Parts: sequence; C-alpha cells; structure tokens
Amino acid sequence: MTTPDHADRAALADLRERLRAFAAARDWEQFHTPKNLAMALACEAAEVMEHFLWLDGATSAALTDAKRAEVGEELADVLIYLVRLADKLDIDLLDAANAKIARNAERYPADRVRGRAVKYSELEDEPGGADGA
Repeated sequence: MTTPDHADRAALADLRERLRAFAAARDWEQFHTPKNLAMALACEAAEVMEHFLWLDGATSAALTDAKRAEVGEELADVLIYLVRLADKLDIDLLDAANAKIARNAERYPADRVRGRAVKYSELEDEPGGADGA
C-alpha cells in the first residue's frame, strides 16, 4: 500500500485552508458545527445517489458528459463538507483513510473475498474463517 506523499498532503491542506477562508469571509463559521456539517454531508451524498436512482449497473457506468458533470458537482459538495467536518474535528483524512485501508485489508483477505460481496463478519462463520473454525 502506498502512503500519501507531501504533494497529497499539501493539496488537501490547501483545500482545507481555502474552505476555512471561504467560510470565514461569509461569517459561516458559526453554522459549521460538526453536527451541521455531518448533516450537510449526508444530504449531499443523497444528491449523488439521486443521479443513479433507478439506473441499472451498465447505465450508471455510462453517464453522458452532462450527467457526469452534474455528478461531479455533487461529489465536490461531498468532498467540501467532508474536508470541513474533518477540519472541525481535527481528523487527518489521509491518515484516517490509510488506517481504514489497512484495517480492511485485514478484514477482507483477498484470497477469501475475491469476487464476492460479503461482509467481514460473515467470513468468521465460514470454515477456516477468522474464528478458527
């Protein structure tokens, strides 16, 4: 697994600072509580999902340029609220993501889950699973 390099951290820090300045210039800090940012994040994620509602897998993967642009705007909103929330909670997103990837690598060994959509807790019940059965 590769870890984020200096450029990744610098880009994320720059985005965080730009968002801080944007909110401060509008006196929005008072509204950017963790609760409000978490709710806004969930709302924006729902707006992403709305673009895919009722589409089959193939159609959802073959969006028109216009639809991709619309989804891109919604994804940008998700990223913005995610970065603001992490900033307010003093969470390093890159460290958190890398820790989660490492944990998921342990939970989902490639040789046991390849090609399967199974939750890690279901692997424990299988012969040779995490519970030693």
